[in-house]
Amino acid sequence: MFAQRTPIAVCILLALLLAALSGAHASKGAGHELRYRVHAGETLWTIAETHYSGDPRKAIWRIEERNGLSGASIRTGTVLYLPQ
Repeated sequence: MFAQRTPIAVCILLALLLAALSGAHASKGAGHELRYRVHAGETLWTIAETHYSGDPRKAIWRIEERNGLSGASIRTGTVLYLPQ
């Protein structure tokens, strides 16, 4: 009797495992991101000073990495994702 139920139990466990893993996703870091629209006259430096503590260069690097920027040049109206 137990031998007949084993394949069913294994199938159920596999189905539950697959369902749990299908909902998993890669993390983008701790905390939520902030969407930020660049205002006239702003630079990555001023945005980093306003939204992050410590050395602005580290924050600039993080902003560039998250938004796929190849340099510190940004335009008014651009929407940036500011990682926390």
